[in-house]
Amino acid sequence: MGALTFDALLRSLKQGGRDERGAGKGEAAPDAVYYLHGDEYVLKDEAVQALVDRVLDAGARDFNFDQRSAGELDAEAFHSLVNTPPLLAAVRVVVLRGVENVRKTSKVRQALVRYLQAPNPTTLLILVQGAGEPPDAELARSATTVAIEPLPAPRVHKWVAHRAKQLQLTLEPDAAELLVQTVGNDLGALAGELEKLAAVVAGRTSGGGATREDVAALVGARPGQTLQDLIDAALERRAAAAARLIEPVLEQAGMTGVRILMALGTALLGTALGRAELDRGTPPGRLAAALLGQLRAARPFGLGSWEQTAARWASWATHWSAASLRAALRLALDADRALKSTTLTDERGILVQLVLALGVLQREAA
Repeated sequence: MGALTFDALLRSLKQGGRDERGAGKGEAAPDAVYYLHGDEYVLKDEAVQALVDRVLDAGARDFNFDQRSAGELDAEAFHSLVNTPPLLAAVRVVVLRGVENVRKTSKVRQALVRYLQAPNPTTLLILVQGAGEPPDAELARSATTVAIEPLPAPRVHKWVAHRAKQLQLTLEPDAAELLVQTVGNDLGALAGELEKLAAVVAGRTSGGGATREDVAALVGARPGQTLQDLIDAALERRAAAAARLIEPVLEQAGMTGVRILMALGTALLGTALGRAELDRGTPPGRLAAALLGQLRAARPFGLGSWEQTAARWASWATHWSAASLRAALRLALDADRALKSTTLTDERGILVQLVLALGVLQREAA
C-alpha cells in the first residue's frame, strides 16, 4: 500500500463535496485503512480528525464513529466494529489506538490481518500506533501508512500560529517567540499553554491579543531570563551572568536541569561544528551561510529558527578553539551524569558549576 507523510496526508484530504467515500469532484476517495505511526502524538490526533472530517458530516458522527483501545478488543468485538453498517451515512469510521499492544499471536491480531486483505468498503479504519515503537511491517504492507514525526523548528512556529487561529487567539509575534523559547517544541505542552492564553485574553475587558508580557506571566519567564538568554550568556564568555540565570530559568514551567543541559550541549556541538568549518578554511563572513546549509540538509529537531541558530553558532565559533570545545563537551557530559545520578539532586549547583567552568575554558580559548 502507499506511504505518506503528514503533509501529504493533509494534501490528499482537501475538503470538498463528498461522494460515497467522501471524495469531492475530481478528488480521490480516502483509502479504506490508514496506519499512523511515529512519535508526534498531537499530529496523530490532528490526522485522525482530518480523516474523520473528510468522510463524516458533524450530524452523522454520533452514530458512525467508534474509537477503541486495540489491546482491549477480542476478535468478535473487532469484527463487530468494522462490519457494522453505517447509519444515515455512507461510511463509518473506526479508530483503533495502541495497535502495538496487540500480541502478534492473538486472535484479534489474526482477525485484523485477515481484514486488511479485504476491508469493508463502508468502513474507514484508522490504526494508531504509540510513540517510541518501530513501524509494523505487516500492517504497513496492507494499509496506507502515514509517518508522523516531530516537526522541525520552523514548522513549530507555524503550528503555533495555526493552533492559535483555531482558538480564535491573536498572538503577537514576540509573544509566540517567547512561548516557543520557554515551553520548547513539545506540541502537547504548547497546545496547553495556548488554551490558557486564549482563556486569559477572552476574560480581559480591554480586548487585544496575547502579548509577550502575557506569555511571561503565564509560564514564569521574565524578559532577559529565558533559556535562550542563559545559553547566550554561557557561550558568550559571560559566565557570571549565566550562573545568575540558572535559578530563574529552572523555576519556569516545564523546565528541568536535563533540559537546560541538553540545550547547552546542543549549543556547544553547533559551535564545534562552526569551529571545524573555520579550521577547514571557511571564511568567517560565510560561516553562518555554511552552517545554515548544513542545518537545512540535516533538518534537526528542536533548534528554533535555523537562521538564528546558524548565526549564533557562527558568532560563538570565533571565540572558541577546537581544544576548548572538546574540554567543554567533556564537562557537559560529566554534568549530565551528575544530574542523572540517584545520589545527587542539586540541579542548580551542578549547572552553576558547569557554566562557571565553561567561563574558565572560554578565557583560555580567548
